[in-house]
Amino acid sequence: MTKAEVRIRALEDADIGDITALDEKLMGEYRPEVWERRLGYYLRRDPESSTVAEVDGRVVGFMLGEVRSGEFGLEEPTGWIEVLGVDPDYRGNAIGRRLAERVLASFAALGAKSVRTLVDEEMAGIADFFTALGFQAATLRPFIKKL
Repeated sequence: MTKAEVRIRALEDADIGDITALDEKLMGEYRPEVWERRLGYYLRRDPESSTVAEVDGRVVGFMLGEVRSGEFGLEEPTGWIEVLGVDPDYRGNAIGRRLAERVLASFAALGAKSVRTLVDEEMAGIADFFTALGFQAATLRPFIKKL
């Protein structure tokens, strides 16, 4: 497959079915209520900052994010990448990189001076992906308490 066959575009309402199916393929669980809520949020906030990759009209990757201020005491506009998913059958075709390039350009256009994301160390390869994009480990450290 060549890069020209992959179309990167803004998220749309109609993508929920494909994203739900892709998530099921990646996670092994059918979760339409999760994606209906998440996609609704990002479509209301700024659909241009969330993107999908499609091949032959089918979504094969997506990245959701937005620009926010005031999170965790960070007052400057900051881009936040929440989730990235790429169909395993299409990995190795720079789909994740192309999604990120579009999202980062959108964040910059909205005035973001930096972009942040959280990486679960148990998710093999995702830290390498973000490092290859120029991300570095930050001093902001997540804490968790189970309830």
